[in-house]
Amino acid sequence: MAMNGFVVALVMFMVVNFAEGGDDLDAGASFIFGDSLVDAGNNNYLPTLSRANIKPNGIDFKASGGNPTGRYTNGRTIGDIVGEELGQSHYAVPFLAPNSTGKTILYGVNYASGGGGIMNATGRIFVNRLSMDIQIDYFNITRKQIDKLLGANQARDYIMKKSIFSITVGSNDFLNNYLLPVLSIGARISESPDAFVDDLINHLRGQLTRLYRLDARKFIVGNVGPIGCIPYQKTINQLNEDECVGLPNKLALQYNDRLKDLLTQLNENLPGATFVHANVYALVMELITNYAQYGFTTASRACCGNGGQFAGIIPCGPTSSMCSDRDKHVFWDPYHPSEAANVIIAKQLLDGETKYVSPINLRQLRDL
Repeated sequence: MAMNGFVVALVMFMVVNFAEGGDDLDAGASFIFGDSLVDAGNNNYLPTLSRANIKPNGIDFKASGGNPTGRYTNGRTIGDIVGEELGQSHYAVPFLAPNSTGKTILYGVNYASGGGGIMNATGRIFVNRLSMDIQIDYFNITRKQIDKLLGANQARDYIMKKSIFSITVGSNDFLNNYLLPVLSIGARISESPDAFVDDLINHLRGQLTRLYRLDARKFIVGNVGPIGCIPYQKTINQLNEDECVGLPNKLALQYNDRLKDLLTQLNENLPGATFVHANVYALVMELITNYAQYGFTTASRACCGNGGQFAGIIPCGPTSSMCSDRDKHVFWDPYHPSEAANVIIAKQLLDGETKYVSPINLRQLRDL
């Protein structure tokens, strides 16, 4: 309980300090949706088994003095880094945090939730999490609050021209839904991979269209990374260092092909909208394959975790073993990249070539 009180006080401190910095809205806002890759603390406020508000998570997060905030990494998430680079003087506040009110929301809000997915059933193993449908319900609340703060016309303008909508979702739909041992056997018998991917794409189409109807115009949508290469998958499948599990990666690639087509269609069919495709799969695979070139010593072992050859079974917590060279590990824990990896990924999204981010990069999207 004391820990939760501390986290709340910390979030309040970070936002108050920022809010005193004035009302500069020129840098625009980041509205962040997705899963634990970009959750900034929403799950702290849910009765859930998926939480990162325990040490040593956040040990390198300067804004909190190295204390956990609910981010599933040792430092900043990709969303944090992108916001900073685009000149936003404040990290998007978690929607469920008590201080996500008033002018704070004009600098962006984070709706992401560890364990969340495109499908509402995804992540039910964690008891509670926010699915994409719920996250968009919550944005609808924020949208009305912005109308009250700015007036309807200015609010619409601000959302359309000065706000970037970032969506990082899909991994849990495979890892904590379709591929879950036992729980998903029924789903896999009744639904082929093709049909499941169809379902995901149709749901996501509806969700992105709903955001468009709420005046979102600038989108960046990440595909699913090489989930067969995370330390957890390597450990439970007893693989060698340079091997990845075939089926999860195959499903991710199948989904990713369809996602790219979907974003092309939405660019053609939703007037005024720009959907940017972030090729997270290629970016992370590049880091895993050529980790030494980027200054890493391992792309298979979790820095913080326990169990098996790659410390990949038990999530990061106070009793975990933790590496001393955190910036030399691609993976912070059995599932999530380290801040050092997030920095490299974020920089490619901001300024990278079309191989990684297309049709334009994030800096170009901001300037549209």
